[in-house]
Amino acid sequence: YDHSFFFSFLSEVAFGYKGLKILLYYIAGNLSTLFRIEYTSKVNEKFDCVEADDVESKIREIIPPGFCTNTDDFVSLLEKEVNFKPFGMLLHTYSVHNEEAGEDITYQIYKADMTCPGFQEYHERLQTFLMWFIETASFIDIDDERWNYFLVFEKYNKDGATLFATVGYMTVYNYYVYPDKTRPRVSQMLILPPFQGEGHGAQLLETVHRYYMSSPTVLDITAEDPSDSYVKLRDFVLVKLCQDLLCFSPEKLMQGFSQEMVMEAQQKLKINKQHTRRVYEILRLRATDMGDAEQSRSYRLDVKRRLIGPYKKKQRELAKMRRCLRPEELTNQLNQIDLNMQHEQLEESFQQLVSDYRRVLERLAQA
Repeated sequence: YDHSFFFSFLSEVAFGYKGLKILLYYIAGNLSTLFRIEYTSKVNEKFDCVEADDVESKIREIIPPGFCTNTDDFVSLLEKEVNFKPFGMLLHTYSVHNEEAGEDITYQIYKADMTCPGFQEYHERLQTFLMWFIETASFIDIDDERWNYFLVFEKYNKDGATLFATVGYMTVYNYYVYPDKTRPRVSQMLILPPFQGEGHGAQLLETVHRYYMSSPTVLDITAEDPSDSYVKLRDFVLVKLCQDLLCFSPEKLMQGFSQEMVMEAQQKLKINKQHTRRVYEILRLRATDMGDAEQSRSYRLDVKRRLIGPYKKKQRELAKMRRCLRPEELTNQLNQIDLNMQHEQLEESFQQLVSDYRRVLERLAQA
């Protein structure tokens, strides 16, 4: 079945088996699961005086009950895939050209919640992918009604029927902000490996932003402990959203970062000040002729003034320390600050940022 996902999974070396295989199959749509362990031989506690690792129990702790252990039972479930439909409300439809198939493939993004019939059971199966692909992942409390779920599906035809395959998803938690606002925070985001590198992450994040943009009670959107890859994705999406705002015109970009940018990005696009600053720096780089000595110097100083901010904060803290620390303690603090903030490190940070920003602009030019 060409839309089933197969994973042979081992999170650590399992002791006591020869030829061990942990087989985990998911049907692409509703994620019905087949789980089976195979091995050619296993140590025997009675005769070998050692006990094999209980691999099966470790996997059972992650995958929800109700999975198949028999291949025939699992194959019979494939016939029911034609009845599977995405959960919740359709937010966005887009297509991606597939070179291998030689055609455009349709994808859809939905917003769902736990009131959708069957969604809770589906989500229990869906979230297991976090454990296979994200090292620090953990499950969320689905009983908390402040969670929103956004799902990406591939829509395809097979034998005259329309079917859907799970592509990825995002969970967002709505934090309360006094007195009458919320601050949605992206918690989990995963695009499954067969679909990575096709732009689905950007489509999903932009769709989520556009969903919250229409809500007057949303203050801005943040993310929980974002990875480097997520930050790069967010840079691209936010720059794409912001580039047509009047406050980011080339003339205003060259005048420097302004409160007008902060206000307009937050009010219209739900982007906070920190992220708006990065958008400004990326768009100003695009508007800057780095071959022009004066323009290049102006841009470099502008970015470095922001990068040096934490150093200046430490200097202020040091001034306070002078009044209460012993001389030897003060020397240690000074040495630490000197080591942490060298001119070379500042230049290195700047060059890395520019490199990251250029990649965002290259992607933007191809979008």
